[in-house]
Amino acid sequence: MPNPLKLLQQIRSLPKLRIDLKCAEAAGNDPFYRDYTEQFYRETQRRHPKFPLVKAMGFGAAIKVLEPDFDAYYMAVEGAARRNHKKALRKGYEARRIDFNSHLDDVREILASAEVRQGRAMPERLLKGEIKQNTNPPSRDPAHDYPFYGTLKDGKLLAYTGCFVCGEICMIETIYGHADFQSDGVVPMAIIEGARDVLSNHPGVKYYMYGTTFGAGEGLQRFKRKFGFLPHRVQWVLG
Repeated sequence: MPNPLKLLQQIRSLPKLRIDLKCAEAAGNDPFYRDYTEQFYRETQRRHPKFPLVKAMGFGAAIKVLEPDFDAYYMAVEGAARRNHKKALRKGYEARRIDFNSHLDDVREILASAEVRQGRAMPERLLKGEIKQNTNPPSRDPAHDYPFYGTLKDGKLLAYTGCFVCGEICMIETIYGHADFQSDGVVPMAIIEGARDVLSNHPGVKYYMYGTTFGAGEGLQRFKRKFGFLPHRVQWVLG
């Protein structure tokens, strides 16, 4: 158990954000989005499994405060992230919002391409290709949505992210790349082009989130920092 005083000092040193999930604005959308927003909010209010003094996502949430437009965002991420993105462009990749269910065979191949990711063994069910169709209903407003962004070449999907747009935040909930093409920058391209779409089509979003920082391995923490996903102290508001 960490020293309580040291933990408190860490928490106080983090930049603080107040993030509104705007649940009330989901009233005219499919009930899925209201229910999912409420479920996420409940998760933020639970105690952290390793640090019971704080709420689960009250500190250490890896968040990028978004710039007002894509060009400013692009220049704000680290040069290494931009180089990854430019490499993918040079090699002929493109990234855009995708229909997940139109790429199930490619998703199956992506997931089976590496037995270990971020130091953890992949679940056997994913390695064996048990891929379920996405059943999320289409969104009827930009404040709450669940887009998938993919990096493709000649129509073949080689990396993808699944994101929950919820009021002021877009959260990367799923992210995978084909192991044979990782060095081409396919995952960074999906992250960066996802931000482009969010800035264009979800004007209420102010923050981009990729999990948490504390508890992640050093390699994953370093990867997140490249894109500006830095630890924050967050007050979550259901709205």
